[in-house]
Formats: sequence, C-alpha cells, structure tokens
Amino acid sequence: MKTKHPKGLPYLFFTEMWERFGYYLILGIFVLYVIEPAGMKGGLGLPDKTADDIFGTYIALTYLTPFIGGFLADRVLGYIKSIYLGGFLMAAGYIGMGVFKELPLFYTSLALIIIGNGFFKPTISTLLGNLYSEEPYKANKDSGYNIFYMGINIGAFICNIIAAFMRNKFGWGEAFITAGVGMLIGMVIFTIGRKHYIHAAQMKPVQEGDTKLSEIMMKVFVPAIAAGAIGWFIPNNIFGSDSTDAFIFACVPVIYFYASLYFKAKPDEKASIGALLSVFLISMFFWAVFKQNGTALTRWANYYTDRSVPASLEKPLEGIYMVDGKSYEDKETPVYDNQFRAQKDDKGETKKKREKTFTLKISLLNSVLRLSKTLKVKFICTTRNYSSLSIHSG
Repeated sequence: MKTKHPKGLPYLFFTEMWERFGYYLILGIFVLYVIEPAGMKGGLGLPDKTADDIFGTYIALTYLTPFIGGFLADRVLGYIKSIYLGGFLMAAGYIGMGVFKELPLFYTSLALIIIGNGFFKPTISTLLGNLYSEEPYKANKDSGYNIFYMGINIGAFICNIIAAFMRNKFGWGEAFITAGVGMLIGMVIFTIGRKHYIHAAQMKPVQEGDTKLSEIMMKVFVPAIAAGAIGWFIPNNIFGSDSTDAFIFACVPVIYFYASLYFKAKPDEKASIGALLSVFLISMFFWAVFKQNGTALTRWANYYTDRSVPASLEKPLEGIYMVDGKSYEDKETPVYDNQFRAQKDDKGETKKKREKTFTLKISLLNSVLRLSKTLKVKFICTTRNYSSLSIHSG
C-alpha cells in the first residue's frame, strides 16, 4: 500500500468504515425500534405501516441529498468542509435519535442525518478519486476503490454485533448514540490524515457549459418540491400513502432532467450518456429491492422466522447479551389468521386480545442483510394449549 497507493487511502478507508458503521447500525434496528411498544426499553410504539413509511422516506431522501450536496462541495464549500459538515451533522442526528423520543425531535434528528449524508457520501469518494488522479497511482485506481469498499463492508458487519450488544445491555437510545460515537471516531481519523489529501481537495474551476446551481434548483428541486406537494395533498392515495405519492410525483421532474441531458447532448456524447443512464436505471431497481432489508425482510424475520435456541446455549448467550431475558405475564397480542397475517378491524387497526405470554428475547446478527435485530420469541398460553404464534421485535 505504501508504494502502490496514496498515503491518504488508509485514513479515508477508516473514516468511511466508521461512517458506514453508524449508517447501517441505524438501518438494522430502525423499524424494530419504531414499532417497539412504548415503555419496553424506549420504543416509539408506532404501527408497522407507519414505521415502513418513515423508513422508506428516510432512505429515499438519503439518496436524494447527495445530488445537491456533491454539487455544493464542487462549487461552494470544497471537499474538506463538506466532509466535516456532513460528518458532524450525521453524528448529531444519530445521537439525537438516542436522546430524544418525542416525534418532532426524532424527525429533526433524521433530517440532520439526511442532510449530513448529502454532504459526506459523494464527497469522500470523490476525494479518493482525486488522490488516484496523480502519478504513480493512476493505474491502481480500481484496486484502491476495492480496498475502500472493503471498509464499507467491515463497518456494516461489525455494527450488527455492537448494535445488538448495546441494545440488549443498555437500550435503544444507547445503540443509536453508539452510531454517533462511531461517526465522531471517523472524523478524528479524517483529521489525523488530513495532510495526506488536502492537496487533492481543491475545488474544480467553473468551465463554460457547466450547469449552474440556480439552474439545478429551478429546473429540478423547485419543480420536484411542487410536484411532491401535489402528490401529498392529492385526494386518496394512488401509491399507498401520502409520502409515497409525494415521492413518486417528485421523481417526475428529476427523471425529466436526466432525460433532457440525453436528448440535448451532442451526437458524439449521446452514446456515453445513454450508457450511464442505463446503469442508473438498473441501479435504481437494485437498490429498491436491496433496501427491503430494513422493512420487508426485517418483518419476515420478525414475525415468520423460528429463532429458538437449545437450552444449553441460553446461558452462554445471556453472558454476551444475545439473550435479553424471560417473562410470563398478561399482554395484548395481535390476532393472526392461519396464514400468520395480522387481522384488522373495521377501522383498519390490528385486532388484539389479552393473553398470557412467555417471552424469550434473542438477538439475531445478520451480516448478509446488514441488519442488527433484537428479537423476542413469543409463545401464547391459552387455557387449551400452548401454540407458537408469533415473533415480535424486542
């Protein structure tokens, strides 16, 4: 690495590793925290549908803000300032999620993460690319990005173990705060290595034909906001919820902008732009499916997966906080049909009944899906029999 790669690579590697540590820690426990009944180690107690709606909006916006954040880094703030601004905003947002339980402050914390991600995520990758624009590193640019991406995977893997441990031993808030601490550690590492990439952080000079910020705002963001508002307030939901309608409507001006780049391009540029837009389209579908790990796949693991462990493993798991505890008490439990689907009343609310429950909480570490789930296996006790009825988040 000393001869083939720039000295700044290890510092950017660990900075990104800790940033992704916090990001994926949040994604793994987000929905489980939101649907956890209030009073049980601090969950918000919101319905599953609302949790998915919040999660989907959060993810969508974290992919939208780099569009403008990268532009500001190139033309206004510079790469170093953008990384600092983004990193500290995300750290504040993660810690805010752990400290504040009131919904307005919870949403404010999410907004800080979304904005911070917009400044941080596109900028640090660009900074790494700039380091490899110099000799003698140009030939090793691909391998440098492979090494950099391994930092992302390492951070996404270890966060699962830490999140489960922190939630089981201390609580949800402490798990979220851990994400913020990880982000701050990343910023310290970035500062230590600053001298190795400050020379590659120069802003690009404006060239003739470059798109102006005002043009981006007026042609993309203002129309997107207006279209999103129409989607939000339109009577009856077209795509399932107000937020989904707003997002789909807001995408129309963005799609039009990218399509116009192709149709307005010079003949010799159309092939390259068309290929890039094709990659964008495929990537869009991939990430739409991939991000189901925080909602659909989490729910499947939460309600439909048998994660019971042998009695001989209970004590060892309890010692490392993979088993959270046991109880036998009266609780309200959802009513399920024979397909394991929650039954709804006339108002669309989940039907519940009060029964004796035996609860064993287990933490599931899923590195493949980058999820960290603290789960509890619930067995419903009735006067007639014991039936393994449901698995709820814990």
